[in-house]
Parts: sequence; structure tokens; C-alpha cells
Amino acid sequence: MTRSLRVLLCLAVLASCAFGQTTLNGAGATFPYPIYSKWFSEYHTLHPDIQINYQSIGSGGGIRQVQAGTVDFGASDGPMTDEQIAQAKVKVLHVPTVLGAVVPAYNVPGISADLKFTPDVLADIYLGKIAQWSDPRIAKVNPGVKFPDQSITVVHRSDGSGTTYIFTDYLSKVSSDWKNMVGKGTSVKWPVGIGGKGNEGVAGTVRQLPGSIGYIELIYALQNKIPFGAVENSSHNFIKASLQSTTLAAQGVKMPADFRVSITNPAGKEAYPIASFTWLLIPTNPVDANKGKILKDFLFWMIDKGQTMVEALSYAPLPSDVVQKEKAAIQSQVKP
Repeated sequence: MTRSLRVLLCLAVLASCAFGQTTLNGAGATFPYPIYSKWFSEYHTLHPDIQINYQSIGSGGGIRQVQAGTVDFGASDGPMTDEQIAQAKVKVLHVPTVLGAVVPAYNVPGISADLKFTPDVLADIYLGKIAQWSDPRIAKVNPGVKFPDQSITVVHRSDGSGTTYIFTDYLSKVSSDWKNMVGKGTSVKWPVGIGGKGNEGVAGTVRQLPGSIGYIELIYALQNKIPFGAVENSSHNFIKASLQSTTLAAQGVKMPADFRVSITNPAGKEAYPIASFTWLLIPTNPVDANKGKILKDFLFWMIDKGQTMVEALSYAPLPSDVVQKEKAAIQSQVKP
């Protein structure tokens, strides 16, 4: 075989591969980014002709892009509001993917013990009413811990964020001052503090800045080896985030037909109080029918085989009854 013929054959093979490749583009939440990266990589291994790209830009960005129709799917840790749904160019199905926990991570010099936080203390730290680690209200729930006389640096998200939605949704349930003064949302007007972009940015700032506290998804605290506290739940038990306590937060949840539900501050005695589902935002009638079929196949794989991978990355799998409801919704609503 001549060299020129070999080159032509190679080019033909490369061209056929390129034309056979389908790429799906998504964007949104940083909260589930570690498990989404794992899923998209595993799915590509099973289907080499399918590439799923995902930009971890925050839930606010994911909602905006799916509203505008510039991505094949979005992702958010806070469900879209009625107003956001009405503004979208496409009909969107919320598909819960995993359960995760938001934890108060801290960097307090000289303290290695696990700290405890009551709901009112957490709210008042973020309202700026508690400004020193040596504040008597912090010391009261952490007997025996010698706190430094150091200012608290509050760290929050600077971008539109579902992690922010979960945290502020929780604070709005447990603090009337927070509810009336700040409220809940993917973006809020923070009374105090400095911003970090993404869970990665907040985790990095807390890790590097002595005296800081920030809210981040559990896996980011574990990966960065940042201490995080136990939070008093509605049964007045101090619970540290774990797979079990996160799963218990969703126990008995009444899932609405559109899957938009809040499970913060649940009733369970052993439930972690700052937990949430996170959602993929799926256009139900995609312009590209082939992409729609691929996305639909991926969703079924994700809520079946994909769930076996979540615990290794410190997420909790979906309850079985939720999975059954999702399968029916995906089958009936997502075209083709």
C-alpha cells in the first residue's frame, strides 16, 4: 500500500469517527460536579461516540443557559421558580440526581475538635451579629473548647448558586430575622463577608484564611480536608453530615409531580438539617431529536447504574420510590 493511500485511509477513518461523534453540552451547579464528572466519563467509556461536556458555573448560570436554550441541559441545586420556568424558551423537567449535604466548614487556629452550631448561631454569624469566635453563644454549645479571640470572616458564594439556595432556604426556616432581612435564593444580598466562586472557591478561601467559616458541599470539605461542624436539627440533636444522615433527611418526603421540593430542616431525629436533592434541568422537547434520545438514555442509566457510584463521592443515592417516579416522568415527558 502506498504512503498516500495509507494517509487517505487514515483521514477517512478520522472523518467517520468525527461525524459519528455526538456532543451534548450542559452547564450549572458546582454542588454535584464531582459525581457528574464521574458519570459523564463512565458513560463515554460505555458509549465512545457520545461526549457530554459540563461547565461547572453555578446553578444561576445553569438556569439562565437552559432558559435561553444555549445548552442541551442545565443543572441546579435550587429548583427553578415559577417565574423562571415561565421565562424559559423551552419546557423544562426537573430530574433529581442525588442527595447532598451543605456543611459549615471552618478554619479556627488551634482548634481540632468538631464544633457544634445551633441554627440561631449559624444565622447570626451570617447576619454579622456574632463576629468573634470567642462569642459566649458559640462557647455555650461547645463546652471545653478554648476559642481564640479572633474575628470571624464569613465566606459566601459570589456567583448564583444552588448551594446558596440550600443554605439560605435552611436559614429562612430556622431564623425569622434571616427570613425577613435576607431571605432565600440562588443569589442574595449578603449582610457581611467575602465571596468565592463555586464550591471550589469557597472551600479554597476557608482552607487558606484563618478565622473563616463558609458553607460548602460535603465532598468539597472532605476533599480539601477542611473541618466542618455538626448542626442542631429540629429534634435538637447535633448531627454531622454523612451519607446516612443525608439519606434520612429525605426519608418520607412527599415528592410533588414536578419534583421541586425542599427537604431542609426535616423532622427526623437523626436527619442532617442542611440537605437537598440536586436537579438536572432537561428540555422536554429538544430541537435535535438525536440528542434528545441520547439524553433520555443517559437519564435512565444515571438513575439506575449511576446511583451505584454516588456513595464513593459522599453523595446519597436517590430513594427507590423517587427513582420510580422519575422513570415514569422521563418516559412520558422527554421526547422523542
